[in-house]
Amino acid sequence: MEKQLAFEKKFNTLRAMIRGSRSLVVLTGAGISTLSGIPDFRSSSGVYAKRWNEYRVEEILSIGFFHAHPELFYEWAREFWYKLDSYQPNVVHTSLATLERKGYIRGVFTQNIDMLHKKAGNRKCYELHGSAEHHHCTNCNSYYSYASIAPIVLNGEVPRCTQCGSVIKPDITFYGENLDALVLAKAYEMFSHSDLTLVLGSSLLVQPAANLPYHSLQNSASLVIVNKQKTGYDRSATLQFTDLQQFGEALEAFAETLEERKSLV
Repeated sequence: MEKQLAFEKKFNTLRAMIRGSRSLVVLTGAGISTLSGIPDFRSSSGVYAKRWNEYRVEEILSIGFFHAHPELFYEWAREFWYKLDSYQPNVVHTSLATLERKGYIRGVFTQNIDMLHKKAGNRKCYELHGSAEHHHCTNCNSYYSYASIAPIVLNGEVPRCTQCGSVIKPDITFYGENLDALVLAKAYEMFSHSDLTLVLGSSLLVQPAANLPYHSLQNSASLVIVNKQKTGYDRSATLQFTDLQQFGEALEAFAETLEERKSLV
């Protein structure tokens, strides 16, 4: 009961902050998708916690490894990335979509590649690390959708371009690749002009995404962190929550009560 009262007190503060914000920006990480059943990366039970066929997962997700061993990458990815269409958005995804639809969110930037924000209805969603939704040929750049590639991978095959026969790669940022410059520039612009920043389910360890809250703080924005593990920004946060499920349920209930306002510019 005491914990619930403490949560309600903090969340009441957040309600007022959201109502008063004119430039709310959100950063999400793998933690929010665990509520949908997708493993995170960095927890004790996450994807990085154990090797796969003696390979470290970080090695499998490097661009050099992909080019050298696409068959091993796709064998690993068959279980981790090519069943994503079977997962559904959870209460955190849907509450953010409602806040955006009602005109309270300027942008959602996600480190996730699972497509769940868009599935929930977010339109102002920027995928910092790319998305499994899109694929391209590594030679001629021909485009392929997730729907066309997933059955090939699930059949145990390496997808190859129908135009030139080269290996097809998901449009996900591998270790050793740069983030999309336009998406990153948009992120710096929005976080630098934010008056309220929410960080949901991110350990804030992976650069350059981990540095985005710094730009908000430089603009004297309020920072709210919701994450099970500690982050390097905890001391700078105005509010902190640790239970994503509880937070998401409260945010969804609150979002439903809000009146629609003109979309933020």
